[in-house]
Amino acid sequence: MIERRAFDQLGGADHGWLKARHHFSFANYYDPARMSWGALRVWNDDEIAAGTGFPPHPHADMEIITYVRDGAITHQDSLGNQGRTEAGDVQVMSAGTGVRHSEWNAEDVTTRIFQIWIEPTRRGEKASWGAKPFPKGERAGQFVILASGFDDDADALPIRTDARVAGATLKAGESATYPLGAARRGYLVPARGEVEINGVRLNARDGAAIAQEDAVTVTALSDAEVVLVDAA
Repeated sequence: MIERRAFDQLGGADHGWLKARHHFSFANYYDPARMSWGALRVWNDDEIAAGTGFPPHPHADMEIITYVRDGAITHQDSLGNQGRTEAGDVQVMSAGTGVRHSEWNAEDVTTRIFQIWIEPTRRGEKASWGAKPFPKGERAGQFVILASGFDDDADALPIRTDARVAGATLKAGESATYPLGAARRGYLVPARGEVEINGVRLNARDGAAIAQEDAVTVTALSDAEVVLVDAA
């Protein structure tokens, strides 16, 4: 089962400095039919104007993954962590027992990100933050695990939940298959380009809610970049 969720039908808000689309209920957008997808709670498609960003604010008990599509985001938190994550790279904040952080676009161009929140399966641990470059060449024609709560994904950023975040870049006509498993749920969004996923067409920034599928095969109809969350 694959349900396409068209980008132009997503909830959202325009704050001037921030243009956001919400794949799930978030802030002032509420849809009881789109509260979560398994452990996946939030998938926000954010465009952050140059020289602006989210001022310090608290989080707890959430795995927050930021996938940078364009530009860069600068992170600073109450634990003393600081870092700048560029397009093609990923950062993870495990909010744990509590942390305050800011996310700022210190660039002179618009920064575009996917911000993904996944419910943790491990609680009561100290907050942590980490970032890692994932060159797009490594993802060419195949899925690469970017963040994972499973020990066998040693090269991925660690998260405290039974989930994976994967990414792939595909040239037009290329296909890549991800072994999801019928008992799990997936959510896939093309960051750019048009794709077919098990025969269902998606435009750039559309969402696909996936269930009861042993495997997910993505075929690029144009050069594409896709992000997939695999969660219980």
